[in-house]
Amino acid sequence: MSIWKKQFTIEQLNKMSAGNMLELIDIQFTVKGDNSLSASMPVDHRTHQPMGILHGGATVALAESVGSSAANLCVDDDHYCVGLEINTNHISSRREGRVTATATPFHLGRTTQVWEIRTEDEHNKLVAITRLTMAVLRHK
Repeated sequence: MSIWKKQFTIEQLNKMSAGNMLELIDIQFTVKGDNSLSASMPVDHRTHQPMGILHGGATVALAESVGSSAANLCVDDDHYCVGLEINTNHISSRREGRVTATATPFHLGRTTQVWEIRTEDEHNKLVAITRLTMAVLRHK
């Protein structure tokens, strides 16, 4: 059974990325599963830290982008989600290629959601693990 309360396509999500940070660092939504959403970004000059490896902040930006997008697709039109807390453990470094973050829910509640986001490289090696807590709010 699908967790999504809103109909969407990967193409629609990528169009919403135009003109903001997602476009700037080339975050692309890639896969919509029944209970997960994935997005990827390059490991290159835009996402490197000064030592030439993937910047932890860029990894967190990817995780929050895919997790918060997923959260907002799991609520009806009367509600929206905003981040409360994010925690990322960086497991391994990357100098090049592309990393993919996949968000799956731990908890989809009436007032909060908790998501796990696994960031992996092209060889499915774990790069980072993130837990994202979202507040579910009602539009005024």
